Amino acid sequence: MKHEHSFDELQRKLQLNFKRIKLLRQAFTHTSYVNEHKRGSVQDNERLEFLGDAVLQLLVSEYLFETYPKRPEGELTRMRASVVCEPSLAYFAERLELGKHVLLGRGEEQLGGRHRQALLADLFESFIGAIFLDAGIERTRQFLQEHMFPFIESNDFGLLMKDAKSKLQERAQHHGMGPVEYRVLEERGPAHDREFIVEVFLGAEVFGRGAGRTKKEAEQRAAAEAWNKLSAES
Repeated sequence: MKHEHSFDELQRKLQLNFKRIKLLRQAFTHTSYVNEHKRGSVQDNERLEFLGDAVLQLLVSEYLFETYPKRPEGELTRMRASVVCEPSLAYFAERLELGKHVLLGRGEEQLGGRHRQALLADLFESFIGAIFLDAGIERTRQFLQEHMFPFIESNDFGLLMKDAKSKLQERAQHHGMGPVEYRVLEERGPAHDREFIVEVFLGAEVFGRGAGRTKKEAEQRAAAEAWNKLSAES
């Protein structure tokens, strides 16, 4: 029962104690895994993702409301949107190493789904949804106070995400890292539902990759990943 052990390890590391381990398993079950294991009552994490998104919206709103008492509604809304968004949530999922515990179908595994930004962001939401259902709003708030809010506070992550490309450009120039260049690696999907995969190069080296419905969105996400990588190294 390899996966059960991996959930034990996850709970120990994050100091969680799920009463309903089935909820935790569901939070980490991707649709691709369910499609390959149709027998039994295996459920994917999409409903928990829906719930987790709402819980995050509420608790991040509360945090911003209390932390920035003088900021107007419009600014708080923009800050919340840049915290509860795909690149940001994927970052927190990576920080907690959630990807290594996710149950994936073989095809998704081979395509590198364990490291895909969209999948990690969804996983973070479903994980928060599971904590909320199992332990309630106060425990969820406490978890975010330990693992999410300090990072927003100390690095102003919400504002950083607004324009990762200019942040990266400034940093590359400041450190003399060579030109910043964005290259489209792949375009996929029908015309009405395109997905662009973009890599960002600093000089001759790839520093980040991002996916998005437009080239601009993909470039921003690639820049955010590169910026995070440089921050971790410095």
